[in-house]
Parts: sequence; structure tokens; C-alpha cells
Amino acid sequence: MKFRVHQDISKAETLPSIFYKNQDVFDEVKEKIFLKSWQWLGDNSGLKLTNSIQPLTLLDGFLSEPILLTRDSNGDVNCMSNICTHRGHILALGADKVKRIVCAYHGRSFDLQGNFKSMPEFSKAENFPRDCDNLYKFPLYEWGPFLFAGLNPSFDFQEVIKPMQERVGFLPLEQFSFDSSMSKDYLVQAHWALYCDNYLEGFHIPFVHEGLNKVLDYGSYKTELYKYSNLQIGYSDDSNEVFDLPKDHIDYGKKIAAYYYWVFPNMMFNFYPWGLSVNIVKPISINRTKVSFLTYIYDETKLHKGAGNDIDKVEREDEFIVENESKGIQSAFYQSGRFSPTREQGVHHFQRLIAKFLK
Repeated sequence: MKFRVHQDISKAETLPSIFYKNQDVFDEVKEKIFLKSWQWLGDNSGLKLTNSIQPLTLLDGFLSEPILLTRDSNGDVNCMSNICTHRGHILALGADKVKRIVCAYHGRSFDLQGNFKSMPEFSKAENFPRDCDNLYKFPLYEWGPFLFAGLNPSFDFQEVIKPMQERVGFLPLEQFSFDSSMSKDYLVQAHWALYCDNYLEGFHIPFVHEGLNKVLDYGSYKTELYKYSNLQIGYSDDSNEVFDLPKDHIDYGKKIAAYYYWVFPNMMFNFYPWGLSVNIVKPISINRTKVSFLTYIYDETKLHKGAGNDIDKVEREDEFIVENESKGIQSAFYQSGRFSPTREQGVHHFQRLIAKFLK
């Protein structure tokens, strides 16, 4: 199914409600958007040692792709399929320190770069091994301690990182520490794209987030668009709750309370003076979405202050709104709406990308 969102936001209509309700469209999104974009893998804390492996399942319940991360003897991180090229058996079942990856089913082995090494009882096999007997390697991008993979990406992740580096490149990401006590998953009874729509505009802040509205200067709230990402900048009147920016920074002298980065299609990176909240939106079904909040702390003295205070409360408020919107668009009498040209540039940008990828 094809969709069209006019390039001129002052004339554009939002995606029709069928986009959020049709199972065939939901399945098409998996093939044409999620398999063609980049996804968050986590950080490299489980791969500090050479000759270590770490399996994971990418977007379990949706893509459900078995991935294997390794750090080889050269110290390089690799990302590959966790599926044996013999009979499709899962290779690694848990994190480990090994020199070779050996399939527990029939003993086929690979090095930590995914290259085929040996296989019992195959001496009489003709034209063996071939390139397809190596493990499939996925494109990997490392940004500080953070890892991203593309299953079959249609764009270079550098296009995303470059504008992020411009604003937050001064931060020592390697010193950001994961805090499990401040990280959790939320189950939202709504379509994944509705959650992203909501994130991508500050229009609702005065109406939905009373506490957040008190610490942000809504009148100065700003959205900047990039090819496959965008940035929302939250300003504050309180100098104690803002970034201490270096003199050569593009925003030096401004009171920045938060940088809210969104990366197509489902990743959010919220930088605060205390650190980073990563939000990964994980589709489950048409009306069910898991949102993982992952907290990385840099400066504990600034926790629980400013725009980054009480994230859980803000999330619950967003859930309430998005779930009610999800119920509303089921109506036979709602088809589509219009965009606010001054406040919904991010939503318009997101929906145009969806339409582009689904062509």
C-alpha cells in the first residue's frame, strides 16, 4: 500500500488511519522500514575483553533476528548472524569467552570474525566451503560505547551521527555509566508509530506535561530536521539546569536544558546535563508496543533536576495520551488530520519518511 504526505507542511495531511490499523501495512513496515534502517544493539560493556562473544535477539517479537557480537583477538568488535550455516541452529546461547564459535549441533566452527574454520564429516563434500558457509556479517557502527547494526540498511549511519556530534560531541560518552535501577520497559497499548508521532513534537507539552512545562521555555522550543533524524532543543530559564557548553559550541551562551534526538525509525536519544536516556520503540503488534528506557549517568549531582527530572512521570503521561489516540483512530469517522506548520515539523518529517520507504 502506498501513502503520500505532501512535502509542504502547510498543505499536508497526516497519514491516514488505515496505516495504524491494517495488518498488511504493519507487515510491510517490517520489510521496507525496519530491515532497511539501523537498530540499537546496546553498549560494549559485555565485550570489554578480547575473545568474547555476546548473543542478542534484535527486536524480539517483531524482527526476532538472532545477532552475535564478538570482540576478536585484534580487539575489533564484529556483528554477525548467530545462525549456523549448516542447518540453521542457534550458535551462541550466552555471553562467553572463547577463541572459536562452535555449533553444538554438528560441530561446525567459525572464528570470531565469522569465517568458517572446520566441519566434521565434510571431506567428501564438493565445492566446500563456499563464501555462504561463513557467517553473515551485518554493518556495525560504534559511537563511543554504543553499538548499532543495520540488517540491510539503505543509508549510511554517519548521516545520523554527524549532526549529533555537532551538538553532543563534547560529552565524554565513554564515561557514561549504565544504571539498571533507572532503566525499565513500558508496555504501551498503541501502534509504535503513534508513540513516535507523540515524541516528535513539543506541541503537547503545555497540555500534557505540567511539570516539564515549568522547566522548559515552550516559546523557545525548537525543532531541527536532518535527512534521517531530527533534533528538538529544550531551553530553560534556570541556569542551574542547563548544559555547561564549551566556548566553541554552536549553542554557546544559550540555556539548553535538553537535546532530544530522534533517529528513524524508532530510536530516541535524550541528552540532559546529568547524562542520557535512550528510548527504543519496539513494535509487537498493531496495537502493542514495548518502549525500553535505558539510563546512562554522567553527572550524578545533576540528577532529578530540570527537564530530565521524573522521566517516569512524563512517560506515564505520554502513555495515557497515546493510548487514547490509539482508541480514537479506530473510529470509522476519523481518516486523517492536518499538521501545525509551527509545531509539528518533526511529525511531518517522520511521516514523509514512512511514505518514502513504503513506496
